[in-house]
Formats: sequence, C-alpha cells, structure tokens
Amino acid sequence: MSGGLLALLDDIVALTKVAAVTLDDAAGQAAKVSAKAAGVVIDDAAVTPRYVTGLSAERELPIVWRIAKGSITNKLLFLLPAALLLSYFLPQAITPILMLGGIYLAFEGFEKVHHMLTGPPKAVQGLKLVANLQKGQAALEEERVRGAIRTDFILSAEIMAIALAAITAPDLLTKALVLATVAILITVGVYGVVAVIVKADDIGARLVERNGVISGPIGRALVRGMPPFLELLSIVGMLAMLWVGGGIIVHGLAEFGYPQVEHVIHHAADAVSAALPFGNGVIHWLVTAIGSGIVGLAVGGVVMLLVSLGRAITGKGAPAH
Repeated sequence: MSGGLLALLDDIVALTKVAAVTLDDAAGQAAKVSAKAAGVVIDDAAVTPRYVTGLSAERELPIVWRIAKGSITNKLLFLLPAALLLSYFLPQAITPILMLGGIYLAFEGFEKVHHMLTGPPKAVQGLKLVANLQKGQAALEEERVRGAIRTDFILSAEIMAIALAAITAPDLLTKALVLATVAILITVGVYGVVAVIVKADDIGARLVERNGVISGPIGRALVRGMPPFLELLSIVGMLAMLWVGGGIIVHGLAEFGYPQVEHVIHHAADAVSAALPFGNGVIHWLVTAIGSGIVGLAVGGVVMLLVSLGRAITGKGAPAH
C-alpha cells in the first residue's frame, strides 16, 4: 500500500515538474512572440482611440471596456482554437494566411498614407458629420463598438498568426498556453494604454482646475500635448502597418523560394550598419524596417489600385448622393 502511495506521489511530482517546465517554456516563448507582434500591437493601440472621439467623456472608459471584452473573446474563443486546429491539420497554410494578413496591413497602411497626403474630400467629411448628428448617442456608440471589434478581430487574427508562426514548441499544450498568454497580455496592454490615452486630457483638465504649483503646468501640458500625441501615435501606427506587413510579405516570399527581396534588404542593412561607427544593431533594424516598409508601401499601392479598379467596374465606387 505504502509503495503504491509513494509511486503515486512520485508520478505527481514528475507531472508537476513537466507542468512547471511547460509553463516556463510557454512564458519565455510568449515574451518572444509578443515582441514579434509589436508592430500590429502599436497599430491596434493607435487605431482604437478614434472610436471614442466625439462621444461624451463619461462613456469613454465603458466603451474601451466593451471593446476590450470583444477583443479577448475574439482571441480566446475563436482565433485560438482556429490557430491550434490549423497548426495540427494544415500547418502549411500558416505562411499563406500570414501573407494575406501582411497584404491587408500593407493596404491599410498605404490607404492611411494616401489620406494623409490628400485628405478625405470635404463632401465626405460633411456627410459623416451629418450622419453622426442624426444618430443618437446610444446608436452611435453601438456602431463605434461594433466597428472597433470588427477591426480588432482582423488585427487580432494577424497577431495570433504571427504568434503561431513564431512558436517553436511542437506540442499543442504549450502552443495553447503561449497563444492564450499572448492574447491576454496584448489585450490588457493595448486597452490599458488606450484607457490612459483617452482619459489623459480629462486628467489634465482636472489638474488645471486645481492650478497647483506642480499640477497646473502638468495639466496644461497634458491638455495641449494630447492632440499632437494622438497624431504622432497615428503616424507610428501607419508606419508599423507598412513595415510589419512588408516584412511578412518579404519573409513569406523567401519561404516560397523567392528570397531575392529579403537578400537585398539584408545586404543593405549589413552595409549601412557596417559603415557607421555607432549603433550597429539599431541601424541594422532601422534599415530592415525601412526596406520592409517600402515593400509594404508598394504592395499596398498595387492593392489599392486593384480595389479602385474593382469598384469602378462594379459601380460601387460612385460617390454617395
């Protein structure tokens, strides 16, 4: 009897050690995977604050919370099981799916560049303003939340695909733990930052009202600094979409036997970083990011041209009356 109990305890200890190793491995891989998905995460954080613009201040945090709940639901209930099934039954489809996501990111990035350079037509701006005024606060909030969760689903799918491609562990348990950890960490991180961003101007206004020796200047700095900060964040998100999307496309082409573009970018990064006496690692990364961004910009431009042609042919690109 005692021998059986000891054997059982020994098995429990062994299983505990295996679980500890698995959790440790999952934590380490989750940290590496989260770093690789940083570009999409930046864009997610840059995109979300616009969904609370124009709504009452007291509804900002509840809206962010609703979007965050939708995001974690997307990741854990839909995307994580789909990623695991894909890795088990059809792992060769991961790279094409990643490339499709990269093309989408490149298209979105190019579209933002285009809007930044040309600006949306004044007629479109006017129509949007009239439409928003005609909707009630509740209806506008519901539409914004649905749109944000829809956009988040696409970005979350790209994050989970990048995570899945970066996981080296062969077993499904570790993959599931890594994906779940990445999903939770990224969702908490992104929407925690978004909550701080959308309330920063309100915090600044309250500090201005107190008008203390320290609180007054800090409050005024927050109030004045948030609009340009949001503009900067939008630009960073746009650049992140281009370099991440372009990098995914370049790496995917190399995996399919077309490594020429990847080699050109890599050799350029090596040459520039070797020519400078300082910051070799940073310079190498910067040149690689610029090269990937140029590829993303080119691919995004081609896709936008094709989309415009498709709309012209089908008549869906006609201006609204």
